[in-house]
Amino acid sequence: MQGKDNRIQILHWKLSTLSWFALFLLMFGFDGFSQTRPDIITAVDTTYIKIGEQIQWKVSVMDIDSTDQVIFPEGQTFSPLETVKAFATDTTRKNDRLTLQKIYALTQFDSGSYKLPSQRIEINGNGFMTDSMVINVETIPVDTIAQKMYEIKPLIVVEKSNTDWWKYLLTGLFLLIIIGGLFYWFVVRKKPMTEEEKEALLPPYDRALLELKRLENSKYLIKDEFKEYYSELTTIVRSYLEEDVHVSALESTTGQLIEKLELLSDSGELELDKETIYQFKNILQTADLVKFAKSKPSSSVAEQDRKLVEQIVVKTHEALPEPTEEELMQLAEYQEELERKKQKKKLVIGIASLAVLILMGITIAGFKYGFGYLKDTVIGHPTKELLEGEWISSSYGYPPIILETPKVLVRQEVKLPPEAKSSIQEIQAFGYRSSLGLFTVATTSITMNQEQEVAFDQTIEQIIKGFEQQGAKNIITKQEEFTTISGVKGIKVFGSGKFKAPEVKELVKGEYTVLLFGGKGFQQYIILTWLDDDTYAQKIVDRILTTIEVKLEV
Repeated sequence: MQGKDNRIQILHWKLSTLSWFALFLLMFGFDGFSQTRPDIITAVDTTYIKIGEQIQWKVSVMDIDSTDQVIFPEGQTFSPLETVKAFATDTTRKNDRLTLQKIYALTQFDSGSYKLPSQRIEINGNGFMTDSMVINVETIPVDTIAQKMYEIKPLIVVEKSNTDWWKYLLTGLFLLIIIGGLFYWFVVRKKPMTEEEKEALLPPYDRALLELKRLENSKYLIKDEFKEYYSELTTIVRSYLEEDVHVSALESTTGQLIEKLELLSDSGELELDKETIYQFKNILQTADLVKFAKSKPSSSVAEQDRKLVEQIVVKTHEALPEPTEEELMQLAEYQEELERKKQKKKLVIGIASLAVLILMGITIAGFKYGFGYLKDTVIGHPTKELLEGEWISSSYGYPPIILETPKVLVRQEVKLPPEAKSSIQEIQAFGYRSSLGLFTVATTSITMNQEQEVAFDQTIEQIIKGFEQQGAKNIITKQEEFTTISGVKGIKVFGSGKFKAPEVKELVKGEYTVLLFGGKGFQQYIILTWLDDDTYAQKIVDRILTTIEVKLEV
């Protein structure tokens, strides 16, 4: 009996141990391996507004770690309500935990009851959907008795504003002033002459006396540099004779030069006495001995020779006949001609320098940005202007298609054929087409009378047939899955072909992309076409594809 009681106690102890072990697994196993949903709280300040008023939708992500990455909705994700403003994220810290709060201002301009769709909050790569809610928009009562009702006016095309023209004008004037200033400074302006230039403009007689005076003050004789002294002395007097007397003195030997001076003296063209010519001959012979025979006269002899040369220059100048009026006129005309040639040379140098500067600027800009881009910037390119212009983000149709485009898409009138009215309730189409080239972007939202599954294959076939009816040929089609920024999946049909462009007769090679989305009772698609070699249009398409967002709720 006692053994039986012992066995019962042992059994109770084992069962108790297993129960505690199971409880331990439940407490720690689930806590360690299950993923709990973050605490996400949403609220609106009111669910009833009038047309055009705003509500504030607030979402709070509670008790998260500072290393957690939280991504809130961006863009027009609240359709059919419109996002007016997304306020900055507010962060509250408590100990080592954070609470993030973001507020969105929303509005609607049509009366009715609207479903504010659930939003995707991404935390560490995992998406969590918020609760949806209903917002009632009440109309403002209108006194139709006192004020007559009128039809809605059609859309009016507004030309682009030219209010910024003055900026371009000021920029152009500033550049012209800079170029004109540089041209005046380096070409037109009379620069102050240097001492060498002033000396070069002196008459030969005055210049020779100035150079002889400078030789007197030199240090050649102090340093016993007689060869340099006599070389400069003879060069001064020979240059003077060549310019003023018009004899080839620089290239003549001593004997030849003396012979020429004697002939001029005998003929009466140069009234120079024999004694002066004889003194000049002795100085030239002394200079030859110093330069070629390394003779070294005394400093007093060298200084005396310089004085004699100065007297020879003075006597020669006095011996020259006075220039006639005709010679003076020829000299004046010659000086004017020299001045004109000088100005012409400066003008040519200035224009050539400006041309080289412009060419260098074009070359540098071409290598940096590309010569094609530079040409398109100067001459202009339609799709480049679209790419670099101000883009517009808007919602089109219902169910809405949200995307950014370089131009606003204009509503297209679509008339349903009688046979289609039984299945299609409404078609809302919007589009834009460039006046040059092949670039087009269009959106279409279709709502059905019955909630039936979308037949994407038939839609793709109809779109390709539409291309062919417009003259397209050789259409190549590829297909893959496409996902929007919020995770909505659709179908992407793309390829190339030859299309009809409005400004050319022949078909041009182009590319196209069609995105299709839909659900029960509705369908949405976006069509893009552009020229095959248009890099700017390709960049536009790539940017549009990154901004596309659709709503899959009717």
